[in-house]
Amino acid sequence: MKSITVQELVSWREEGISHALIDIRESYEREVSHIDGVHIPMDDVLERLGEIPEDIPVVIHCRSGARSAAVTHALTNQYGRINVHNLEGGIRAWVTHIDPNLEVA
Repeated sequence: MKSITVQELVSWREEGISHALIDIRESYEREVSHIDGVHIPMDDVLERLGEIPEDIPVVIHCRSGARSAAVTHALTNQYGRINVHNLEGGIRAWVTHIDPNLEVA
């Protein structure tokens, strides 16, 4: 399974590397804080599979990286998506290393 750190994600953004960021947390978690990107709750990922790009890297994130790792694994191994990355540490890592002003639910 591919993964990416929050620092690498920031580098991608600074370098203008095209990618999709997908937040799979529940709506109540996202309401507290979020990073840019699309919200597709974990339970909706399979029914909304068509919304997940195949032509650019996709970064999946959750609160700590566990749920997003499961989704990344499924997308890669069961659905043949080859350019999907788990955001290591999730939004908690983002708060720790990038933006300490965000809260985490």
